[in-house]
Amino acid sequence: MHLVTGGSGFLGSLIARQLARSGEKVRVLDLWDDPGRPREIEYFRCDIRDRAGVRAAMRGVQVVHHNAALVPLTKSGKGFWDVNVNGSAVAAEEAARAGVAAFVHMSSSAVFGVPQSCPITTQTPLCPIEIYGRSKLAGEERVRAICQSAKLPLFVIRPRTILAAGRLGIFQLLFEWISQSRAVYVIGDRGNAFQFVHAIDLMDAYMLVTKRGSPGNYNIGTDRFGTLREALENLVLHARSSSRIVGLPAAPAMLALRTLDALHLSPLAPWHYLTCHKPFFFDLSPLRELGWKAKYSNDEMLSESYDWFVTHRGTVGADVGATHRATVRERVLWILRKFS
Repeated sequence: MHLVTGGSGFLGSLIARQLARSGEKVRVLDLWDDPGRPREIEYFRCDIRDRAGVRAAMRGVQVVHHNAALVPLTKSGKGFWDVNVNGSAVAAEEAARAGVAAFVHMSSSAVFGVPQSCPITTQTPLCPIEIYGRSKLAGEERVRAICQSAKLPLFVIRPRTILAAGRLGIFQLLFEWISQSRAVYVIGDRGNAFQFVHAIDLMDAYMLVTKRGSPGNYNIGTDRFGTLREALENLVLHARSSSRIVGLPAAPAMLALRTLDALHLSPLAPWHYLTCHKPFFFDLSPLRELGWKAKYSNDEMLSESYDWFVTHRGTVGADVGATHRATVRERVLWILRKFS
């Protein structure tokens, strides 16, 4: 039996379905039940901070896939620590108590902050620069200490930003603006190498690592990417849009976004505006040694995600329980869109 915490979210549901397709028994733990959940996947309603509930969900489980977390878009403040650190500790402690065979912890590339050099390797210093990244690093550290003490094999997965059909969140705003041929603004004029990862490639790497790899840290992204500006320009061409990519001076743009964020007037979180104009990509040699190769480039995954958005626009809303599968309010950015 596999337990997937946060199993109704965008990533957690992909893991649960992939495991179920491979013939595994799967149970998901979440506060929200995905209405599209395959019936063979068991649903357990529980908050990850509810120790008694988590303990009950661990019964009969051999492998825990821990995905329950608050993401940057939620702007949860102290809640990041409560869920991403304390909740992760509860999951690891109860997994150890239950005697599971392995614990797979979904972390984030945010633990690296703004790296001094790329590619990022497993030896790159962990130096998050905002509250979400700090909570994910602290969660990693708490889980690692618990697993080491219990001699519980631990796999830590750090994906780049994930794209695929159905991925909305902050990308919904980008796709909306491009579909309306509005200007798309980026911070800075320099091209910065920027790597995404497609959900299918992430799942392939995830399953390979957890079945054939050794416990440890794994960074996952595509192996075909250019600069962020190039990716956006190519998406505009794919969409047959007349949108322009407009570079903004970095210092004033970040000051403005930081101010709007503090006033709760912008959907963008610090992780977005402090890092998107910096080079960020992983060394993938550990995955290649296991025989993995990405199927999707940045351009291919952005095009697929955009096409899904255009086809399904209007059929999803902000009330979806998973942040990355829901729409996002523009807030004050709608003014910028109207005059772009």
